This record gives sequence, structure tokens and C-alpha cells, in this order.
Amino acid sequence: MLIDVHAHLNDKRLITRIEQIIQDAKNCGIEKIICVSDSLDSSKAILEIAQQYENIYASLGVHPSAINSFNEEFIDLVNKNSANEKVVAIGEIGLDYHFEPFDKNQQINVFIKQLELASQMKLPVQIHCRDAMEDMLKILDKNKELLKLGGIVHCFSGSLKDLKQIQKLGLKISLGGVVTFKNAKNLQHLIKDIPLEMIMFETDCPYLTPHPYRGKTNEPKYMILTAKNVADIKKISYKEMFEISTNNCLDVFKKMR
Repeated sequence: MLIDVHAHLNDKRLITRIEQIIQDAKNCGIEKIICVSDSLDSSKAILEIAQQYENIYASLGVHPSAINSFNEEFIDLVNKNSANEKVVAIGEIGLDYHFEPFDKNQQINVFIKQLELASQMKLPVQIHCRDAMEDMLKILDKNKELLKLGGIVHCFSGSLKDLKQIQKLGLKISLGGVVTFKNAKNLQHLIKDIPLEMIMFETDCPYLTPHPYRGKTNEPKYMILTAKNVADIKKISYKEMFEISTNNCLDVFKKMR
């Protein structure tokens, strides 16, 4: 069994085919999927999807590109639903300095508030980081008391030094389709040094479709390619890689056990 720990099934490119997408994923051995929100509106949509489909779970959060939707209504939504057995995390939350303009101080403020919210609700976190690794790690180190429930840095693409700091904080990582790209040599090399107990897999669908389907709309069924690619790099069997990543996932997202 495999678990896709980070997907956006509410995306308009996927939602109209969601039942077929879920079935195709099952046919490839992907039994469970965490649907991750990035705003107040997507949090509401994902809650409905998780309630409707048995093997879909929800992560509620505000992405740094949508920080204006972090408001009292969002906080109230999380408070009312944090005990729901299908709500397994707060995310995706974090920092994104890729697209100008952005308000760094506001991003940092909302990130810390959502870390606090996750701690209060006793939920792990799904962290997004793009072009902001140094700031992210500083914030996490200063607020490590808020990370007792654990979490993941999704779509990890940092350095070995970054990886060691993430491990020291008690967090894990998820790897996506990028690891299969021909121009991802640095990440492929780094995978050799990533402890097996830190690894999970994701699609981030509809984005980052693995090779050889790069350019097409991503969906969970393609995650098998990512997992097999990493197993080959780590020189272990596919079965062992699948079992390890699933156990890692269940260790963090305990409601999915």
C-alpha cells in the first residue's frame, strides 16, 4: 500500500473526474490520499471531499500565496473540525518567496500563527517552502515547541544541511515527481543520504507530474513512478520502499491508522 500525502483533488482539472482518479490510484496500490488545502475556500471544499470518500483525508491550511484568507472564519473552521477523524493535519502552511511581490513579514506572521493553531489542535503540519529555506528553518527552530505533533516538509528540494536540520526538528519530508526529472541530479544524489525513516511520497497533483508524463496533468496514480524511482536510488525493493513510506506516514498522521 502507498499513501499520497499531498494532493489537490479539489483542483478544477481533477474534481470533475475524482471518482475515476481515486479508482485509478487504488488500481496502482495507492490506497489513501491526503487532500491539502491552500485557502479558506479550498479548506471548505476539501472537508466535503474527505467526508464523501472513505480513503480521502483532509489537511486544512492557508498557503503563503493566500495569506489574506487567514482570518477568524478560517480559525473557526479549524476549531470546529480539528477533532474530525478525517482531518489529519494543518497545511499547507509556510513561506514562498518565489513570486514578486510578496510581504515577507505577513507570511512569517501567518506561518507562526498556523503553527500555533496546529499545536493547539494537536495536529501535525504540512509545510510549504519555496526559495525561503533559511527563514523557514529559523522560524521552526525558534518555535520547535509547537512541533511536538510532528509533520512534513512537502516536495523537499533542499540541501543535506537543510535535511539534517529538518531531521533534528523531528520532521519528515515528502518527495514528489521532481525526483524523476532529468534535470534533478542534485536531488537524486541527495536521496542517497536521506534516512529511510524520513521519506514519504506525494503527487502535489495536478502539478509536477513524474517523468515520462511530465507536462500532463498529474494525479495520484503516477506517484508509483516516484516511489519506484526512489527505491532504485536507495537500492531496496519496491515492496520495502512502499512499506517504509506508509509506516512513516502513519507515524505522523496518526488518525489514518
